[in-house]
Amino acid sequence: MLNVLIVGVGQCGNRILDSINKESFGGRPLAKYYGIQKFKSHVETLAINTAINDLKELKHTRAKDRIQVPHLHGVGANRNVGKKTFEENKELLLRIIEERGDFDVAFVIASSSGGTGSSFAPLLIDAMKERYKYSVYGIIVLPFREEGSIYLQNSIFCIKEIMNGNCDGTIILDNQYLKHLGKDIQSAYDGINSTIANRFLFLLKALDTEMMMVTDLGDFKTVMSGGSKLATMGFGKGDKNMPIRSVIQHSISHAGLLFNLDPYKESNRAMIIIEGDKKYLNMNDITTEVEKLSIEIGHIFKGILLRNGEMPRVLTLFSISSSAELDRLFEIGIDAVHKEKEKKELISVVNDEINSKLDGLEPQY
Repeated sequence: MLNVLIVGVGQCGNRILDSINKESFGGRPLAKYYGIQKFKSHVETLAINTAINDLKELKHTRAKDRIQVPHLHGVGANRNVGKKTFEENKELLLRIIEERGDFDVAFVIASSSGGTGSSFAPLLIDAMKERYKYSVYGIIVLPFREEGSIYLQNSIFCIKEIMNGNCDGTIILDNQYLKHLGKDIQSAYDGINSTIANRFLFLLKALDTEMMMVTDLGDFKTVMSGGSKLATMGFGKGDKNMPIRSVIQHSISHAGLLFNLDPYKESNRAMIIIEGDKKYLNMNDITTEVEKLSIEIGHIFKGILLRNGEMPRVLTLFSISSSAELDRLFEIGIDAVHKEKEKKELISVVNDEINSKLDGLEPQY
């Protein structure tokens, strides 16, 4: 049994963590008080935030697992304030983590674009890597592109810091790419959080389960260390009339992935986890689809979980060697930085002109 720590940081990370806890408790609103979490592994969860109101809104995360870092009601999307706040409270946070026990692996979930999550996540991951022996991975959510210049610039600096830091690897998920999950902003966010939670729980279960053609934590580490140490996930679910090859194809399609990636051209390692009743899992189809990918990608780990009576499900994990979509995000973010700089310079010029005009004058009464 794996010992796993899951840390949600900031509002976005907290909400995804709450969705994970909701699924593990079976979705019942009061289950956190009396229910038992249905994780395959031994899992500890922590929600960390500077904004007390964001912590209060969590419905499925126990009070003992909610940690407020004192800083009024958040850091106002200012990563510099967030970094200073983290450093002032680093030892407190590490002590809380240590009190939860020793782990085989940890995951830190956050948005790249906000204040607390964006600033805390790279620093927390590096601090955990310095202090502990276990692997630490990021699960980072990219912003809607229309969210505004501050969020966009926060995002590119957060990703840059994680890539240049000691993180063992980061799974990136894109709000922009998942817009279709809701008709309005609230249902879109709820759909995104639920989608991420379910796919992550599928991955976690697979890493701690005996399988045919076994994939395990070691294989996961190998995939995550490939390329740029960035990765993303895909998912497909079939029915009794859908051949397993179609389910695999869906998991790597535009509709199945959590980030706009061409797996054949932009990935260099992969993991495919297939679950379902054996009558739906045609080995020739599975082998054919895996071979198609491996010709272009290179090494692919595959695991099969047999589940009597279950419809087929496929989870794919792709390392990212290059990414046109990530390049576009950085271009937009860099442009946002320049625009913010120009606005500040313009304000400074206007203020200087006003001060110059008032120089030497006194109010007359």
